Amino acid sequence: MPHLLHIDSSIQGDRSVSRKLTARAAEVWKAANPGGTVTYRDLSAQPLPHLDGVAASLRATPASDHTAEQAAAYAISLKLIDEIKAADAVLLGMPVYNFGAPSTVKSWVDHIVFPGLSLDGNYTGLLGGRDFVVIISRGGGYAPGTPREGWDHAEQWLPHGIVLTGLEPRFVVAELTLANVNPAMADLIPLAAESLAAAERQIDELWTPVSA
Repeated sequence: MPHLLHIDSSIQGDRSVSRKLTARAAEVWKAANPGGTVTYRDLSAQPLPHLDGVAASLRATPASDHTAEQAAAYAISLKLIDEIKAADAVLLGMPVYNFGAPSTVKSWVDHIVFPGLSLDGNYTGLLGGRDFVVIISRGGGYAPGTPREGWDHAEQWLPHGIVLTGLEPRFVVAELTLANVNPAMADLIPLAAESLAAAERQIDELWTPVSA
């Protein structure tokens, strides 16, 4: 049975553009996979602990030798990686905060890059072969030709951050999302609407619906 792992990370709740877009994408996936199941994880509501010395020490400690603290940290990585392994598709909502990814997404990545669980002894990724869709919402404009082209370090970073796992993201981007709430960006509202509509169209074409 097809399975989707749906992950949100926005701290904006009902105001979040990325949450609205991932919800739309999840409905598109369900329409394309009747009877499919979904696991949902909210990195904002239930943030993961940041990588610390205990978690880092796991990489060089056999499971049989784990202390209680190490065992608890290992269980987190194992659960997160098992969620990915159980999924045919992974859907991640990733807003851009201060030109980068939310720290909660960074923590998720740090926990899933784990030798022996998500990559083998030859550093070959074990999580490839599944669709990984990342929906990015950006308050400003960072498209080619704009004054801040290249300032979105979330989209630039993620493919490199997860490359060892074998996951390969494909991106859907909606930008200028602050135009409707920031008076200084009022003249950009039409461009923001165009970007959002383009993202919605791209989402609607992510997966081919099953014919009735």
